[in-house]
Amino acid sequence: MDLKEAKRICEEIVRAEREAAVLMLHAHSILAECKTGHRDVVTEYDRKVQALLMERLSASVPGARFFCEENNQRDSLAEARLFIIDPIDGTMNFVRGFHHSSISVACACRGELMAAAVYNPYVDEMFTAVRGGGAAVNGRPIRAWEGPLSESVVCFGTAPYNQALTEKVYRLAERAHRASLDLRREGSAALDLCSAAAGRAGAYFEPEVSPWDYAAGLLIVREAGGQATTLEGEPLVLGPDKTSILAGGPRAAAELLQALAD
Repeated sequence: MDLKEAKRICEEIVRAEREAAVLMLHAHSILAECKTGHRDVVTEYDRKVQALLMERLSASVPGARFFCEENNQRDSLAEARLFIIDPIDGTMNFVRGFHHSSISVACACRGELMAAAVYNPYVDEMFTAVRGGGAAVNGRPIRAWEGPLSESVVCFGTAPYNQALTEKVYRLAERAHRASLDLRREGSAALDLCSAAAGRAGAYFEPEVSPWDYAAGLLIVREAGGQATTLEGEPLVLGPDKTSILAGGPRAAAELLQALAD
């Protein structure tokens, strides 16, 4: 996939996300259903948004395949046109009316992330990235924070679906808090990654995320000049399984990795 094609696909993702966002903005009488536990919930709107995205992208991108959070649609990451979709990232925020949720879609070509968009319809912010083409929010270029961890805030996630990680999460959070200006726990991994890409946060970490949580945000961070690894400092490689993540500006991310390891 060349840069021109990746840009075209990114435009198709943006168009589909904006259309799907109308469903979120007009949602009412939202009922949550439990999936793996009482914190892991899904709504009819998650399913409707995902269905619309799949329909639009299938029509505009020949040969499109999908790896999605809902409905167990999990095609191979080796596909040439694979869309990785989280229809509503931050579903609990959506259910509880916090208005901090996003539609997250990435396109990968044989395991390499090529195009991505993360949209927060509540504030009308569309984060986009194309491999080799940079990252932007609403068309304006963004860059990851270049300063030290001590002069930045840190976003983090609590891996709420895995209670076995709770003690570890808050142990790491205390270390991150001591090393930075402050912490933010906002409930959307995709938007946390975008905050890191835009330099609003110096870094973001979470002990366990799924591919649909981080795929789009990962490309946006990288194209904004940031970096991403696992919490062990290993390269973060797109795969079908859950992983830990630490991402942000090069200096802040490296310093956070050290702070969490000490």
